[in-house]
Amino acid sequence: MSKTVETQDPGSRFTQTLNAAAKLPGVRIDRDNYLRAALKRHCTEEQIESAVASNPAAAGIPVAVIRAVANDSIKYETAKVTTLSTAAGIPGGFAIIGTIPADIVQYFGHVLRIAQKLAYIYSWPDLFAEDGDSLDDATEGILTLFVGVMFGVQLAQAGVAKVSTMIAGQVLKKLPQQALTKGAIFPVVKKVAAYLGIRLTKQLFAVSVAKIVPVLGAVLSGGLTLATFLPMSKRLQKHLASLEMTKPRLQAVEDESALGEESREVNSAKTEGT
Repeated sequence: MSKTVETQDPGSRFTQTLNAAAKLPGVRIDRDNYLRAALKRHCTEEQIESAVASNPAAAGIPVAVIRAVANDSIKYETAKVTTLSTAAGIPGGFAIIGTIPADIVQYFGHVLRIAQKLAYIYSWPDLFAEDGDSLDDATEGILTLFVGVMFGVQLAQAGVAKVSTMIAGQVLKKLPQQALTKGAIFPVVKKVAAYLGIRLTKQLFAVSVAKIVPVLGAVLSGGLTLATFLPMSKRLQKHLASLEMTKPRLQAVEDESALGEESREVNSAKTEGT
């Protein structure tokens, strides 16, 4: 007699976790408020408002300042997630949400928080749609790629680089919806999600084993979080910092291009008038 065993698609498992984490209170980062608070100690009011209106690169924020802000954000989120993970490592510390332990969801909540903070300081547009806290397809796609970079997935690095090129080349104020949902980047997102789903399954097993031993499980859980979250955050920071769109000189190039285009239009008008 044969039995039918239903298995969840790895990509779907990761997507489920991502969406659950995004719904947690405090996970969504308000871009404008974050930039104002993060840059307050380093920049003038004029620079800050320019960074909010456009982005830190366009505002000419020095690379050293951007790096310092990014490092501070990483330290803050690492401390928070490690403390919570230690508490969650105690059996009964957190309840179970569906088939995914709440501490895993909590962990990914902080992954999303640091991903947003790093994206904003490195000149990415607002990742969430203005009409709600839920993930639309484009947001889900870019966050999947960011998490993929954090886990060292090279395919995700290439995907993020392509999206950044689209944003910089077209001077976009929001994510390229078409590319992330139906275009060239979409297959990359699906592959990265499947890979992360497999990694998530292994992580669920490790967490379950750690919780078998009280107290020791808490220490292991907190230590494991510290050992993974910090290098993962640094990996994303390094990749975002390497992208051309994060360089302060980008705005000067765009301004020169705009002036050149304006000059060509003026000359063309003069030619037609003669």
